Amino acid sequence: MAHREGFFKYQAQTTPHPLAMEVANAEGSYIYDTTGKKYLDFVAGVSACSLGHRHPKVIRAIKEQLDQYLHVMVYGEYIQKSAVELTTLLAKHLSPSLQKTYLTNSGTEAIEGALKLARRATGRSQIIAAKLAYHGNTMGALSVMGYEERKQVFRPLIPEIEFLEFNNEDDLDIITSKTAAVILETIQGGAGFIMPTNDYLKKVKQRCQQVGAKLILDEIQPGFGRTGELFGFQHYDIVPDILVMGKGMGGGLPIGAFTASEAMMDLLMANPKLGHITTFGGNPVIAAAALATLKEITETNLIPATLTKEKLFRSLLIHPLIKEVRGKGLMLAMLTPSAEIATEVVLQCQEKELILFWLLFENKAVRITPPLTISEDEIKEGCAIILEVLNKIQEKTT
Repeated sequence: MAHREGFFKYQAQTTPHPLAMEVANAEGSYIYDTTGKKYLDFVAGVSACSLGHRHPKVIRAIKEQLDQYLHVMVYGEYIQKSAVELTTLLAKHLSPSLQKTYLTNSGTEAIEGALKLARRATGRSQIIAAKLAYHGNTMGALSVMGYEERKQVFRPLIPEIEFLEFNNEDDLDIITSKTAAVILETIQGGAGFIMPTNDYLKKVKQRCQQVGAKLILDEIQPGFGRTGELFGFQHYDIVPDILVMGKGMGGGLPIGAFTASEAMMDLLMANPKLGHITTFGGNPVIAAAALATLKEITETNLIPATLTKEKLFRSLLIHPLIKEVRGKGLMLAMLTPSAEIATEVVLQCQEKELILFWLLFENKAVRITPPLTISEDEIKEGCAIILEVLNKIQEKTT
């Protein structure tokens, strides 16, 4: 049976019309299909492949770990070098109040752990999230998703969830002494790469401190250098109580994590014991890939270079059909006049061997989240394709 037939017949789909490119191999900023076409990747596995595809240092780390051992014991029981070195290096790059990290299999699992930890630490149950928020699709993460259309058929969800409007300071009174935690994306991803404004995150943190609630920041997309800092919150002179990460930290392998103070994280050890458990979290091969990724990002100029590359994108992406370019660093969203135009851009660019993608809730946006390792020449090449496609769309509509 052909792979294409098997893909549609036996592999569960997430939409009626997947892009269905059949991948042969990938290297650097490019993905190659089975017909021999070479696609420039402006999506990086939806922000997951921070160092591009098959980065040599990540591959080397994986192979070295493969020669030592794979899974040996459930998370947290055995001392495994790659996981210890990864969490130690993370602590060195974070504030003294973010020192202990729990490794998980994905970002959404890390969100679940963060929500549980906030409830355990405060003894409260109410969680406040943002409208148009996206934190994953497991039941807890789905409960704090601020988009009813994606949630309604799965109700009832977790109770005692309230929603505020991101960047609306008038909503801060919703945060009270009943609140266990406020969970926010540092930059709202699915909503269209909405940036916090007017010291909004600081004001949320101050309100949380006033009422004894915890602030959880979801850095699953901005994290690991994509915005010009290792984590997006580092632009805003605040520190969350619980930090959640995923996607770009694994070098292309599945991983997530949540980080908090030692005192908070130790609450998961007792009363009850096994307060949060996972079999494969901290997998040694994946931890080795994440460690190599973190070292490469923090020991090179990749983080500051994202801001230089952002400027290049903004200088090139000028067109009557580009209404705005939102975001920071290499977490960018190109806003078009309509959902139909955004879809045309994605599909026509794929025909011209450039990979773009959509955002979850903002249907007029086109995602541009290339590997941090993308070159300036590759940026110019991809933007030229985008402009060529936009010109054709404009000609057709005038």
